[in-house]
Order: sequence, then C-alpha cells, then structure tokens
Amino acid sequence: MTFREFSPTQPVILGFDPGKDKCGLAVMGLDRQLHYHEVVPAKEAIATIGTLQQNFPISLLVMGNQTTAKRWKQQLSEELTEALNIILVDERYTTLEARDRYWQMYPPKGLTKLLPQGMRQPPRPIDDIVAILLIERYLNRLTSEE
Repeated sequence: MTFREFSPTQPVILGFDPGKDKCGLAVMGLDRQLHYHEVVPAKEAIATIGTLQQNFPISLLVMGNQTTAKRWKQQLSEELTEALNIILVDERYTTLEARDRYWQMYPPKGLTKLLPQGMRQPPRPIDDIVAILLIERYLNRLTSEE
C-alpha cells in the first residue's frame, strides 16, 4: 500500500465498493485529486479502511447502495475504531462505467488497441475504479444541488 504526498489539511472522501469476495477502495480529495485506489480481499477491507483513516483525513465514506450495502454498513459501524459518516450512493451501471474508465486511465497497448472498446476486458478487477466513480457521483450530486 503506497500513499502519494498529501496535504493533511484538506479533508478527503473514501470510496468503498463492497463485495462478497473483494472490495474496491479509493481516496479522493474534494478537488477530485485521486490519492489512492486498490482492490483488496473482502476479509481485509475493514483493516485497510482503518489504515487509510490513519494516513488520510477522511471526512466521509461513500458506498454503493446495492446488494451487500446494509450488512457492510453495519459491520463498518461496529468494527472501525474511528467512526465514519457513511453515505450510500446509487451504484447502478458503475461496473460498465468503470470498464470504460479503466481504459482511460490505462490506455490499451499492443493488439488490445485494435479491439473495439466494448469488447476489451480489463486485465484485473476494477472494483477500485467503481469506488472512484462512487465518490464522483457523490461530488456531482453536491455540486448540482447548489
């Protein structure tokens, strides 16, 4: 786990895409600067969130609102040593969006470039990119309500 240089004076948002086997995590500033993203095994997610809380001034956790959200929200409240405000965000279509975003972040190389984007499969899990998208959806909602 590596962290970018960071100014601890600015609060950041933790994006969390919970899953049964693996979870996506991302840390982004209110300025939309991405500081961290990783896919971790589900059984390590809470410990990793605790570590992130020690390394970043996390003001809020934004999480997808689908299948496992209620169970994870309860588990986070019970097991995290530092309490976090948790906001649920609509996560419909984020997996499709994350696939497109993956190719923006990591442009295809070699023969993969020749495939139409819709046929390309990212070579790794993209749950962390879903977590990034959840933060962006939350921030977009904030700015559109002003």
